[in-house]
This record gives sequence, C-alpha cells and structure tokens, in this order.
Amino acid sequence: MNSSAATPPIRSPKAAAWVIVAGVTAAMHVGKVPVAIPILQQQLGMTLVEAGMLLSMSQFAGMLMAVFVGMLADGMGLRRSVLSGLVLMAVSSALGGLSTSVPVLLMCRTLEGMAFLLVVVPAPALLRQLVRPERLAQTMGIWGAFMPAGTATSMIVGPWVLGAFEWSVWWWVLSCVSLLCAWGVWRQVPFVPVTSGQASGVSQSARLMQTWRNPGTWWVALAFGMYSSQWLVVIGFFPTLLHEAGLGAASAGAITAGASLANIIGNVGAGQLLHRGVAPHKVMTIAFVTMFLGAVVVFAGGLAVPVAWRIVAAMLFSAVGGLLPGSLFSLAVRLAPSEQTVSTSLGWTTQMSMTGQFLMPPIAAWLADTQGTWSYTWLLNAASCSLGLVLVLRMHRLLKAR
Repeated sequence: MNSSAATPPIRSPKAAAWVIVAGVTAAMHVGKVPVAIPILQQQLGMTLVEAGMLLSMSQFAGMLMAVFVGMLADGMGLRRSVLSGLVLMAVSSALGGLSTSVPVLLMCRTLEGMAFLLVVVPAPALLRQLVRPERLAQTMGIWGAFMPAGTATSMIVGPWVLGAFEWSVWWWVLSCVSLLCAWGVWRQVPFVPVTSGQASGVSQSARLMQTWRNPGTWWVALAFGMYSSQWLVVIGFFPTLLHEAGLGAASAGAITAGASLANIIGNVGAGQLLHRGVAPHKVMTIAFVTMFLGAVVVFAGGLAVPVAWRIVAAMLFSAVGGLLPGSLFSLAVRLAPSEQTVSTSLGWTTQMSMTGQFLMPPIAAWLADTQGTWSYTWLLNAASCSLGLVLVLRMHRLLKAR
C-alpha cells in the first residue's frame, strides 16, 4: 500500500471555496455560448443546427469518457486534474476566440468539454477531503449549484461584453478568468492523496464492471440525462426565443440568467427536503411534472403566448427542476454497488448527463428548423419527463427492496 494511505485529510475551508470557484468558472464556459448565438449566426453565418452543436459540443468529451476520468483522477491527482482542466480551458477558449470558421470553433469547444470534465468530475472527491464531515452535506449542496451559478454569471456579463466588443473578446475574457482561477487553486488548494481504491485492493477495471452491472446506477444516470438534456435546451435557447420575441440581447441574457439562478433554489431545496425525510421519489416526481408543464408554456404556444408567461414558466421549469440534481446525487451514492465504486458511479452519472446534453440541443434545433417554429419542441421535453418518471418508479422500487 502507498505510504500516503495513512495521510489524514486536510481540512481547509478556503481551499474548498477555491474548488467551488473552479466549478463555477468551468460552468461559465458552458454559459458563454447561449448569449452569443445571435451574433455568431450573423458574423460567422452559423445555422441554427450548428448553433445547437456548438451549445452541446462542450459535452462531447463527457459523453465519451466521464466515467474514465472519474476512474483515472485518483492516479493523476485530484488537484492536478482540476488545475489541468482550468489551464486547458484557458487555452481552448483563447484559440476559439481566434477562429474564423464554425468547424474550428466547434473543435475548440470540444477541447473545452474535456477541460470541463477534468475540473468537475474530481471536484466532489476533492471537497470531501477538504471539509469536515459535519459540513460535507452543506458543502455538497453549495457545489450542486456550480452549474447554474456559472451559466448565470456568463449570461449577465456576456451581453455587456458582446455589446461593446467583438464576440472573440468574450472568449478571451473567460480564458483570462480560467487562468486566474488556476492560479488561485495552485496557491490555495493543497495536494490531497486519494487512496480508497488502493486501500480496498479493488482494481479500476473491477470497479467499472461493478458499476456497469448495477441497475441502480443505470437508473440514476439515465434519470440525470433526462433532466440535464432538457434543462440545457430550455436555458440554452431561451435567449434566442426572447430575441425572436423582440427583446434585446442584454435583457434576454439577464432574464435567462435569472432562470438559471432559479435552479439553485431547487438544488438547495432538495437537500433540505431529503434531510427532513421526504421520500426521493416524491421530490423527483414533482420536479419532472413541473418541468413538463413549464416546457409546454415556453415552447408550445410560440409567439402567441405572452412573453411574461413564458418567462415565469422558464423560471419554474428551472427552479423546481433543480430538485432533481440534489436528489440524484444522493441516490447515486446510496445505490452505488459498494463504497469503493461511489466515484465511478458518479462518473457514469456525469457521462449520461453529458450524453443527454450533447444529443438534445441539436435535435431540438433540427426540429425547430425543419418545422419553422419552436412550437413542437415541447414534445422532446414530454418524452424526457415521461422516461424520467418511469426511472423514478424503478429507483423507488429498488430502494424499497433493500
């Protein structure tokens, strides 16, 4: 066994805060695209389908290998993984700002997806080592909000940068933000050895096979995909919908940022409800039903539905839908086949989540493009919510059988 196996955890709230900031920084790169889509369509001749691909391309790496990043981060080192992701994110965003064609921009977006993965997959395990056990649940609740916090920040700041400069400057600004965050992580976050896999004597391949053979992990992962894919469709294309309704870029970005921030309410609320003993299947059922109803109002009526109604529907869609990540992260731990497979199970959950995020936006954009309207997009949300409810029932039965 490695001698570092006996090394006690390093408790550092400041270091934990920098890890959370790293997650928010990574999420800012996800959120930088929606507010820029109208400008990219004008200046680069980007089609709506290509815009959907750009929106989801950052998830491509996660779709292919999130579970392997979860497995390999221990060997690479959690801190080193986060640092590598931030630096790669800075480089790929800078190169993206230099691109003059859609294919090059898509390639840079793929590199950003890899960087995103290197930051967010090992972060929960790193946080677990940096905070005291009695503060872990609270810290994980805060971590669960990194995505809406980051995307909302981009949607608030992005329109102002895009209004004053070329779109490429927005890419370069976030490149600099990533480098600053990497500097903070390098200075403030100590090296943390992760030795659970070594201590247990379970090989990486064995943990992977245990994870893949466990039905509960599949139900959790697929349910996360049903949530995250449609959330990205609504939040990702909402600035475009508002722009088509006559709102300016700054207003559309600020409103969408508000909808993204509303997701934090659900993330925090899920932890509180579960802590008070509310059954997970009840929390998740409410979330999926509300997301379906919200999507119908956002998409089905088109411009015939007043903008104010669509804004309220998007807010509820995101806020109540936010109950799902907290619930599913909790279930991913509970339904993992063993203590040694928790990180691998979370990696697989991330992979299924990103698969949904990669596939759904281009499909939604293609449907809107071929039909000439967004009015049928809600059918994709209906399918996702229906499958999500089936998976909720399966997870409930599995928990009852234990």
